[in-house]
This record gives sequence, structure tokens and C-alpha cells, in this order.
Amino acid sequence: MLTIYNTLTRKKEEFKPLHPGIVNMYVCGPTVYNYIHIGNARSAIAFDTVRRYLEFKGYKVNYVSNFTDVDDKMIKAAAEQGITVPQLAEKYIKAFMADTTAINIEPATLHPRATENITDIIKFVQGLVKKGYAYAVDGDVYYRARKFKDYGQLSGQSIDDLEVGASEHVSADEVNKKEDPMDFALWKAAKPGEISWNSPWGQGRPGWHIECSVMATKYLGETIDIHAGGQDLEFPHHENEIAQSEAETGKKFVRYWMHNGFVTIGKDNEKMSKSLHNFVTVHDLIKEVDPQVLRFFMATTQYRRPIQYSQANLTDAQNNLDHIQTAIDNLTYREQDAENKEDQEVQAKVAAFHDQFIQAMDDDINVQNGITIVYELVKYANIYAQRDKVSLTALQTLKQEIVKLMSIFGVKLVASNNQIDDEQIRQLINERNEARKNKDFARSDEIRDNLKQQGIILEDTPQGTRYKKE
Repeated sequence: MLTIYNTLTRKKEEFKPLHPGIVNMYVCGPTVYNYIHIGNARSAIAFDTVRRYLEFKGYKVNYVSNFTDVDDKMIKAAAEQGITVPQLAEKYIKAFMADTTAINIEPATLHPRATENITDIIKFVQGLVKKGYAYAVDGDVYYRARKFKDYGQLSGQSIDDLEVGASEHVSADEVNKKEDPMDFALWKAAKPGEISWNSPWGQGRPGWHIECSVMATKYLGETIDIHAGGQDLEFPHHENEIAQSEAETGKKFVRYWMHNGFVTIGKDNEKMSKSLHNFVTVHDLIKEVDPQVLRFFMATTQYRRPIQYSQANLTDAQNNLDHIQTAIDNLTYREQDAENKEDQEVQAKVAAFHDQFIQAMDDDINVQNGITIVYELVKYANIYAQRDKVSLTALQTLKQEIVKLMSIFGVKLVASNNQIDDEQIRQLINERNEARKNKDFARSDEIRDNLKQQGIILEDTPQGTRYKKE
């Protein structure tokens, strides 16, 4: 039974989608004014992994993740770069797709943009005004937060406590316009020269929160199964989405809310963010680090837990991933002398590992326990590959299971094809084997060291000496 921790209820609940066999899932995407940093990537990787596991379980997942392609940050960044807001958006959407492809994130079923949905946004805001949940002031439109009786339910705070925090982020101009400091913008009047659209309230553009309510309900329905994003979006973004959506539709907006933990950095475990200027972009990092390693590093921490970013942790991830890849190579190597027969013991062991993996992952997508099962499977595979006699179907079954389970973490494993077919190297290895037989260990070590300098790594196994490129 799959359970998911629901932020709204603060407990694990059995996952039952609204429509059997189908999951409608919305994940808040980036504001495209810069390259994504690995804190942004954490959310994308975490929920891509959730999606992959749901698909592994047999669900059809309709996965929508938006692009915020107009807001204050984008207007400022475009002006600084001397380009238009749409040009800025195109630049960083293209970069986002390239970076997320590199870390093996599946494209969303749909990547809608705020600017593609202006008509629907205006209509949605009009509906809230008509129902008395919103009001217009000097071209701006604000939502009456206190009118929504359940406001604060997601963040678990009273509206009075939330008001204290909200008042710290409100300009004097906004204070004078709003009926209440808790009210938030649905539509913003345009300043001279800013990108804008015509509306019943004059030239302007959408507020940040309204776009996700509109796109989630437009593309997935008035009630969706899963809405996900970073912990920092719980308030005010997701809190406001609930208020807007349920006021407009009169229906429950989201059945399961999922929020991922932060990426922290430094000895003080400071949250990584652009505002703190302590971020590392995916664009830069994957020039230095194998994207597969970054993916593995972030996908194997349970989504609700924080991730400590450090070179040491990346190195650990590299070593663990190399260990798994080596198991695939060991299994592939033994295929050359395997017997063409069944091995019921291996089939049963693989089935048991498979069931244990599902049991681990069904507990709120607990990837840390899941990867532990994979490590046990890899250990068993390595031991099996050292037997004097092995079954070809058993080797293939082990390899296929490791590859299948690792694909849920978004990691691609293939049988390495880096054996060196060079007669001179073979002759040196034969000479080394002869030297070892004659206990001429000085010559044996000399040959090993010479080959290593050429990038050739030797591995002595019960089935003979293997060699590959470093």
C-alpha cells in the first residue's frame, strides 16, 4: 500500500487518486530569469523520482510543471540585459530544458507558461471579484484573505500570526491600497514601459500566485491528486493557491500536498537560494561533475529531508554509483562463459529484492531505504558473478533488475563496452600472469604500473584478469 505524507493533514495517508489508474500531478516550476541552481533542481529531481515510481507502479501520470515567464524579477533582469521579457524567458527556458535533460528529468506532460494563459487568468480573477473574494484598487486586484475561512490551514498558522510576517514584506504603497495587510495581489497594474496586457482593470499583468491556480485547474481539473514544490512555497504561494482555487470552484483543490526539503550549504547548513547569493547553478556544476552523479546524489535522499551539498557528499555519490556500475560490468563479463540454463535460486532472490524495494518505496517514496535494497541486490550480484559456474539467464535477470530499479532514481546504467582489444596489451597481461606464476612480483607490478600509466586498469578475478580503460 502506497502512502504519502500530506502536508495539509501532517500525516501519511494511503494514496488513492481521484480516477483509478490515473494521477494528475502539478509541480511548481521555475521563474525563468536565471539558470536554475541545485536547490531548484532538488524539487525537479525529487518529484521526477516520485513520478517515475508512480509509473513503475502502473499509474498513468499527467505531469504539469509551469514556467513563470513574467514577474518583477524578470522585468528587472530583462532591463539589465537590454532585452525584452519574452526574450529573457526564451533564453532561460531553453537553458532549463538543457540542464534538466542532462540530469535525466523526464519532460513534463505539459510545460505551460503564464503568458500563454492571460485570458484564462483574467477570467479567473473576474470570477473572484464577482463572488466578493477580490477587489480592484487603482488597476491592481487583491484577494481578501480573511474571507476564506480556512486560510492558514496548509502552513498550520492562524491568520493573525501570518499577518505579522506578511506586514514585514508590504510596501507603504501596498498598505495604503489594501483593505488588510494579508490581502495579496491577483493582478498588478503596469508601470510605464513594463510588459502588460489589457484587462478590465487597465493595462497590467498577473500576480504570481494566480497563474498556478489557473494552469493547474485548466490542464488537470478542478480537483487534482498531487500538488508539489519546495517547502518555501507552503506559505504564501500554496496557501494562496488553495484560497483562490477553492473560492472560485467551490471544490477541494488538492488531495495530497507534497513538499521537498531544502538544499543546504556550508558548515552552518544555510539554505541555498539566489537571494542569499550562496547558490551553485546546475549549468555550471555539470561542466565539472558527471550529471548522472548529481542526479544520483539528489535522488537518493528522501524528498522531505534536507540535502547537505558538499564535495565530500558528491564524491560519496560517485563512489556508490561506480560500485553499482561495476556490478553491471561484472555480470556482463561473466556472460562469455555462462551456462545456458535456468537458476531458480537467483530468480527467487531477485523477486524477493523486488518486493522489498516496493515495500520500502511505498512508505512515502522512501528512496533511502529503497537504495539500500539496491545495494543489497548489487552485493548479491557481485557474489554470484564470482561463482565458478553461472547461468546466463540468471546474469541477465540480475542485470535487468538493477537497471530497472536504478531507472526509478533517474540513473541510466549500461553494460560498459570499454574492454581493450589490443594484442600488445594482451601479451603484457600474459607476461604478467606468467611472472606471477613464477613469483616474479617485481616484474608483475612493473607491468601493472606501466599499463595504469596508459590508462589501463587491471582487475584479477577467479575467471582471469580483466582490463578496461580508466
